[in-house]
Amino acid sequence: MLKQLNTNQRITFVGSVLLCLLCVAWEWFIAPLRPNGSLMILKSVPLALLLPGLLKGKNYQMQATSMIILLYFFEGFARIFEPGIQRYLAITEILLCSVIFYAVLKHLGPIKKDAVSKKKALEAAQSAPKKPV
Repeated sequence: MLKQLNTNQRITFVGSVLLCLLCVAWEWFIAPLRPNGSLMILKSVPLALLLPGLLKGKNYQMQATSMIILLYFFEGFARIFEPGIQRYLAITEILLCSVIFYAVLKHLGPIKKDAVSKKKALEAAQSAPKKPV
């Protein structure tokens, strides 16, 4: 299925998988908030729920990813000021979010422009004066 996707869709899917794995590893065993892991591991669930749609190349899931990914970006930015390995994990999270967001925008940009131009053409055709027969 991954072969059917264009480059931006592949980047989005692979980046989302890597971000999910990073979030799980971060909160489970690399540097959890509490010893032996914490419920913060559940922060990867919203993105994980979008993965099947991203794998199928659905544009609605790409749009949802572009909105949800901002939460991960801000979480990484908030945790970048923590000491130790947390800082490097946060930088990795920010970089992954930036790559995913860029790929989503590159994929959805032309689709959005095409939809807007089709809507304008349809509105122009509907508002054109009709000639009497």
